[in-house]
Amino acid sequence: MAGNSFPGVHPLAPLSIDETNIARDVIRAAHPNSVLQFRVIYVQEPAKSELTKFLALEHAGSLTADSPRPRRLARVHYDVVHNKETPPESIEAIVDVETRECVSSEIVKVGVHPSFTMHELQEMARICQASPLFQSKVKELALPEGFEVVVEPWPYGGLDPADENRRYFQALIFAFDTRSKNPDSNFYTYPLPLIPVVDWLKQEVIRVDELATGGAGDPYTVEKGSKRKAGVIDHCRPSEYVPELTESTMRTDLQELNVVQPNGPSFSVRDESLIEWQKWRMRVSFNPREGAVVHDVWYDGRSVLYRLSMSDMTVPYADPRPPFHRKQAFDFGDGGVGHCANNLQLGCDCLGVIKYFDGVLNGADGTAHKAPNVICLHEQDNGIGWKHTNWRTGRAVVTRRRELVIQFILTVANYEYVFNYIFDQAGAITVEVRATGIVSAVNIDPGKTAPWGNIVSPGVLAQNHQHLFCVRIDPAIDGHANTLVQQESLPLRFDVRTNPQGNAYRVEDTPITASGGLDAAPHRGRVFKVQNLDVRNPVSGKPVGYKIVAPPTQLLLADEGSVQAKRALFTKHHLWVTKHRDDELYGGGRYTLQSTLEVEGVADAAARNDDVLQQDVVLWSVFGLTHNPRVEDWPVMPVEIVQLHIAPVDFFTANPAIDVPASKNMASKLAYSNGANGEDSSCCSKDLPVRGVPV
Repeated sequence: MAGNSFPGVHPLAPLSIDETNIARDVIRAAHPNSVLQFRVIYVQEPAKSELTKFLALEHAGSLTADSPRPRRLARVHYDVVHNKETPPESIEAIVDVETRECVSSEIVKVGVHPSFTMHELQEMARICQASPLFQSKVKELALPEGFEVVVEPWPYGGLDPADENRRYFQALIFAFDTRSKNPDSNFYTYPLPLIPVVDWLKQEVIRVDELATGGAGDPYTVEKGSKRKAGVIDHCRPSEYVPELTESTMRTDLQELNVVQPNGPSFSVRDESLIEWQKWRMRVSFNPREGAVVHDVWYDGRSVLYRLSMSDMTVPYADPRPPFHRKQAFDFGDGGVGHCANNLQLGCDCLGVIKYFDGVLNGADGTAHKAPNVICLHEQDNGIGWKHTNWRTGRAVVTRRRELVIQFILTVANYEYVFNYIFDQAGAITVEVRATGIVSAVNIDPGKTAPWGNIVSPGVLAQNHQHLFCVRIDPAIDGHANTLVQQESLPLRFDVRTNPQGNAYRVEDTPITASGGLDAAPHRGRVFKVQNLDVRNPVSGKPVGYKIVAPPTQLLLADEGSVQAKRALFTKHHLWVTKHRDDELYGGGRYTLQSTLEVEGVADAAARNDDVLQQDVVLWSVFGLTHNPRVEDWPVMPVEIVQLHIAPVDFFTANPAIDVPASKNMASKLAYSNGANGEDSSCCSKDLPVRGVPV
């Protein structure tokens, strides 16, 4: 291993602006006479076999100036642009930012489409606006005076059999009412029945798909040559959400509620990546494909996880009318999350005493820039942690459930996704997803309804769809040799010897020995445990482990023969187990844009039929939301929440939060008491009368 000219930089730290620009310069120097367009530049994490040696020295306190360090590498994805007739050559290279050399490069095979960039989205809108074909179709709609057209770029979706395999983009089209003179007026309430398709290489709109606006029983397509009736949005109505435009009177009876930490937070952050809180220790990074990633997670000096990330997600729509069968986004794989990440604002997205982490992104020319506040770190109170009242004495001991939250938020066109990694004081981890924003809607004729969606406002049909997420869990339960175990609680029949009253049930543990996919089964009480079979709990004698409570949510509903299903094979099971391979990070594969089949995703990894008994395993948890829109989801939907729970099982010798002190919050007051504190309660006092009667 080479030395590191950035000695203060941890191997897991994201690339700095300087490092990113060095990687850009190395690639430029390798192509001195070429036109380059840079897609992403971010840290290439060291090989696991190499990084674990470094981390072992770090945890042992044995790192010195002479300790070997992994090379500081950057992954650079860029295009070499030729002309409008020849597709660009897309290359993924690895650059050593210390030696300033390209150590490897791989040409992305022809026919595969790398994720889109912010530059492409901006150009997509410009191309549409400049297109005579598109403008002629808009003109036919005869929009009312004061309305302008909004072009919302979307990935093209899975290629149709008749499509030539070229790089396409499509767009949903809306009308924006300029009469309010407010740029935040809600244009989603005026959907237009057009979808322009852009050939990126030609830089032109090659066709405009005209959308059917009927309902149940009406044709799925618009008859060729038919004239679109004017006044297509005349029956639509304003649906505003920004406070100054809403017709609602804002509530005035909501009193201020603050999260106050007068002595500061209980966490500490070093090296801009190392987080220490209570008994937890971990690192956090940000990259443009996965967003916030949590690394090297330890609790009370014991290893729990090597890596935790949002691996993938897909949002397939269920409107059967063409071209809506192509309306399926892979929000992580199609475009990455870098340009979608919110710059979180103090006092808005996270409350309390906040630590923010910045990201580093790059433009089309490769130049790095700071993405401020893409991750926030804070503590929150989540009710009671544990409590017991001694019925004999009346004394209650109660602790609060304090949690540490690592949060990032994405705005993906109409939708927002809030991703939280939550750590509690009892050694458990929750991965939480909250979906909000504005439902994707299309135009529908007056008086019509449709079985593939719901009318949420006059003329606005919100289509049925799903949000399916994949969390990648790289466990390290007291080491990297782990086993996935399926546990079920099953009924037992009456047996005069073993179950004479019929009330017993059996708990069945089944080690999973080969890579593959498994499903939740609530009727069987099925949970999954990742255990280290070589380490036994001194109390129970069972292997130490953590349980993965996979939410038993609905999997992909599209027919398994559909393109929607074939390009999202990761959605076939609630949980997958595979054997670790470096760079095998994405459930839906490396390249999802315009795919027709999932390639190099979790299904391919599972199909290797690897031995996963006491091996370096990776778990992939798939869960989601089946969203059949309600009127209450309009104009902005309240958050829908889904959670994945990762909790210790026989990992500790007792409740690990037994040492959380019981305390009374002196800032709490009785309502309507003129500010006076309430009487002393039993949660803290020892001197209480005996209520029980001794037996």
